[in-house]
Amino acid sequence: MEALADHLRRRAVGHQVGRVEVAAINALKTYDPAPDAAVGRTVTDAGRHGKFLDVVFDGDLHLVVHLALAGWLHYRESFPSAVPLRPGKGPIALRVRLDDGSGFDLTEAGTQKSLAAYLVTDPAQVPGVARLGPDALDADLATFTERLRSRRGQVKGVLTDQQVLAGVGNAYSDEILHAAKLSPFALTGRLTEAQLATLHEATRRILGDAVTRSVGQRAAELKAEKRSGLNVHARTGLPCPVCGDTVREVSFADSSLQYCPRCQTGGKPLADRRLSRIVR
Repeated sequence: MEALADHLRRRAVGHQVGRVEVAAINALKTYDPAPDAAVGRTVTDAGRHGKFLDVVFDGDLHLVVHLALAGWLHYRESFPSAVPLRPGKGPIALRVRLDDGSGFDLTEAGTQKSLAAYLVTDPAQVPGVARLGPDALDADLATFTERLRSRRGQVKGVLTDQQVLAGVGNAYSDEILHAAKLSPFALTGRLTEAQLATLHEATRRILGDAVTRSVGQRAAELKAEKRSGLNVHARTGLPCPVCGDTVREVSFADSSLQYCPRCQTGGKPLADRRLSRIVR
C-alpha cells in the first residue's frame, strides 16, 4: 500500500478527475457523496491507513480502497477507449480518468468479490479504518508488546489482526515470523519478553525493507518486487534460503501460511489444520 500510494503521489497528484466510472456496484460501499462528486477535483495526495489506500482530492474528499486478497490498482498512461465501462463486465470494479488522459483502474480477479471502495469526506467514516490499531511500522517496543498481549491467540492470527496492529498482511506475517524464528501457532500469552523484542525487531525490519524496495517502482512492477523478496511465503516445497530445509504449508478454508520447520518449529512439521497442537 505504501508503494502504491507513492506511485500515485508521483503520477496523479496535481491532475483533475475527468470521470469516475463504477463497473462493479457491489465494490462501492458508499452512495453519498456520489462518485461524480470527485469529477473536476484535483488529486492532492495519496497515503494509507493500514492496508487501506487513500486517494485525496481537494475539498476534503477521499477515495479509500481496500484491495482484499485479489484486488489491485493498475495505473494507465492512457485508456484504449473513451467508451464508459459496462457494469458487470470484466475484472474492473472502478475507473478514475484524469485530465491528462491517464488514470487508474481498481480490479479484482476471481469470483469472490471483496474489494471495497468508499468515497468519504473523512477516512474515519470507513468502519475498517476507524477500527485500526497503531501502525506496525510506527509502534515502539512498549506499544507493540502491549498490543500483542492484548489479544490472546496464535501469534500469526494476532499479528494480522488489523485492530491489534495495522498494516501486517498474510504474506509479510509469514516473513516476520520466519525472521523471528517463531512458530505461527505460538500463543501470544506465552511469548517471553525476549521473543517479543525479537518479533518487534523483525516486524520493523521486514516491513521497512519491503517499503524501501518497493517505493519508486511503478504499480505494474510491485507484485514481482514483493515476490522477489520473500523467503517462505508462497514458496512451499522450495528450500529455505536461511537453512536449506523444505518450506512447508498449512492450508485453511480461504488462505494458507508457509513456514520453515528447522527455523521456526524445532524441525517438526505442523499439522495442516488450525487447531494443531504439535508446536506451541
